Amino acid sequence: MGYFYVLLAAFLWGLIGPLSRMAFQEGLTPLTVAFYRALLSWIFFLAHAARTGGLRVAPRDLPVFPLFGLLGVALFYGAYQLAVLYGGAALASVLLYTAPAWVALLSWAFLREPPTARSWGAVALTLLGVGLLGLGGGSEVRFGVRAFLFGLASGFFYALHYLLGKLYLGRYATPTFFAYALPVAALALAPWAEFGPLTPRALGALLALSLFSTYGAYLAFYAGLRRLPATVASVVATLEPVVAVVLAYLLFGEVLSPLGYFGALLVILAVLLAVRR
Repeated sequence: MGYFYVLLAAFLWGLIGPLSRMAFQEGLTPLTVAFYRALLSWIFFLAHAARTGGLRVAPRDLPVFPLFGLLGVALFYGAYQLAVLYGGAALASVLLYTAPAWVALLSWAFLREPPTARSWGAVALTLLGVGLLGLGGGSEVRFGVRAFLFGLASGFFYALHYLLGKLYLGRYATPTFFAYALPVAALALAPWAEFGPLTPRALGALLALSLFSTYGAYLAFYAGLRRLPATVASVVATLEPVVAVVLAYLLFGEVLSPLGYFGALLVILAVLLAVRR
């Protein structure tokens, strides 16, 4: 069931690209989409936590939630967008999915989960596969110090979802965690958002992005993370870019080069290696 939940989360996260593209076509900027995603998702999580009596937290843990909202959500979105700006979409996506390597290192240091040889093999295949996916997308890659720093930062901040999740899932339900973290993220992103009337298509894309690719995806993901080691979960979740490639082809007719499809195959092999018992 742990693998099923993480794979479901990866599929829902794979919808982010097509839904975001719909919002972009309606004139919304990336950071505006990120702001609305955090804000609307917070409403769903807050309602869930209030309905289930999950709004009570220990005073000693109060600083953790805004810290995660700032680092794991706001800075993650911001670093990724800057990596796209300075290095192009392909390089940014490659560096973002260095997250499994960051998770392996952080889990080793803080969770006392020493990676096995199989885990390291899955991480290596993941990095290689995502790299080929990015390079096979046909986007222009601009190498530079800022592009690499922001790209690696986005992968690092993304990895914090796994580390903090493993540390605090035993104490709090997922809705509680995000009911307190997401408003901090929305406030941090608000100065860079552009506000104005939303078209019905833009509003529909934002609602779907928040309900399915954030609220639903995180519920599924953290249900899986409760049942799996963080390193394994991070590798399985990397099936997300493969889902995104398939949906981009089906919805928008986007086609990768043979190199990109070979990278997608390596990601699938990495997932199979991670889940093999």
